[in-house]
Amino acid sequence: MSDEKNRTDNNSDTEISIPLAELIKVRRDKVLELQNKNINPYPYSYKRTHHIKDAIADFDSLAEAETSISFAGRIMLKRKMGKTFFADLRDSSERIQIYVRKDKVSDEQFDIFNSVDLGDIVGVEGFMFTTKTGEKTLKVTSFELLTKSLHPLPDKHSGLTDTEQRYRRRYADLIVNPEVRDVFRMRSKIIQMVRDYLNNKDFLEVETPILQPMYGGGNAKPFKTFYNKLDRDMYMRIADELYLKRLIVGGYDKVWELCKDFRNEGIDRFHNPEFTMIEMYWAFADYKDMAELFENMLRDTVFAIHGKYKIPYGENEIDFEPKFRWVSMLDSIKEETGVDFSELSYEDAKSKAKEFHVESDTLINWGKVVEAMWEEKVEPTLIQPTFITDYPVEISPLAKKHRDNPRLTERFELFISTFEMGNAFSELNDPVDQMERFIQQGKAMEAGDDEAQPLDDDCITALTYGMPPTAGLGFGVDRLVMVLTNQHTIRDVVFFPQMKETGDGSVPVSKILAQIIDDE
Repeated sequence: MSDEKNRTDNNSDTEISIPLAELIKVRRDKVLELQNKNINPYPYSYKRTHHIKDAIADFDSLAEAETSISFAGRIMLKRKMGKTFFADLRDSSERIQIYVRKDKVSDEQFDIFNSVDLGDIVGVEGFMFTTKTGEKTLKVTSFELLTKSLHPLPDKHSGLTDTEQRYRRRYADLIVNPEVRDVFRMRSKIIQMVRDYLNNKDFLEVETPILQPMYGGGNAKPFKTFYNKLDRDMYMRIADELYLKRLIVGGYDKVWELCKDFRNEGIDRFHNPEFTMIEMYWAFADYKDMAELFENMLRDTVFAIHGKYKIPYGENEIDFEPKFRWVSMLDSIKEETGVDFSELSYEDAKSKAKEFHVESDTLINWGKVVEAMWEEKVEPTLIQPTFITDYPVEISPLAKKHRDNPRLTERFELFISTFEMGNAFSELNDPVDQMERFIQQGKAMEAGDDEAQPLDDDCITALTYGMPPTAGLGFGVDRLVMVLTNQHTIRDVVFFPQMKETGDGSVPVSKILAQIIDDE
């Protein structure tokens, strides 16, 4: 291995100009060189005394007492000055500068550190001190290579800025962009806050099947598979609703589930085919009770995360402190357009929608027309938290008919910053009414609606045993995290979003390694 290659591989400014295969080969040669010296570049463990963040917080006492401490982390920057090195070390908590002098470590350790590349994982032991420039630093007295990195890190100036590569190689994204790690830490904290809230309200956390013989509980196209042993089609769940209702029938008063759901639909900034929801069901309550619980849960979660109720989202400031607005779908349309669709027939509604340039020829019923009109004229205006309520029966097959208007249902959706955050019903518990809705859904399916819900015979059977009055809610965890972390695409809050194949013609790293192994 030439010295020139060694210098180049240590310098991230020029790495990008060298073919990846050559860079990996240079680093692989270093591994072989260490192994020839009976040095294991992949040891089994390392005992560290501190995380970097904790040591920095306790810097004064550690430095004053000259306490020997140890860290383990990844080398992110390295600068040589004669017989000394300064390097930036980052662990899962924070970054710190380390200082390595030839006369303070063994000759073997200094030689190994001299060959260390950016991205290598090391263990260091030493004492905390402050440099002349005032930077808190660890003076290294002992060093160990823990993992030799064969793949160079992205260029230190431009970073991993290609969004497609960030999502495809999330591990690299997390290495070079610590703020991304912070988003996912906050995601975990948000989920824990919601879990604690519901558990304190005596909701029982449960688990229901992901692989189901019949999909339902939402308007979506499912992923379909085949169960060989049972010789039948099966579906990845699109929602948890119908199984959680069975538990209410069985005698539980309050149940909830943190669930992975799957919908065979498009990918955009609000949709990933695999997504995370929370669904909950509350016996002897209605949709207004559920709205109050949902609102209080979100308000408490926002304050617990941020210490305040007003948080930024894009160009807006979202205020969770005031009572959330409550307005019916029909009234919100009337406010924006002046048209009262409650007085219109199906044909008149289609004609009126066309006047507002809303395409309605293919919409098969009055409810679909109302929904299209609302999506076009109202949804883009909803910035502050708003409950849109009382949806048409045709688009709410699992919700109870409104007690004051049989054309509508007792349903709400919560909107924040123009997108839906949650969907809730006074749940339908009349098996005859539910059967009639399934029949209507079947007709919609025959008419070409591939998101209509098929008949679930066991759901009907369960309802015939008797389900108490019940409120149900489902809300998107991913979207909630987007709002609370000020992220603007679902891909930024999901570790490994679904991606199209690259087709960029690049040589896979596995093939590069296979060729290197073959050459050896």
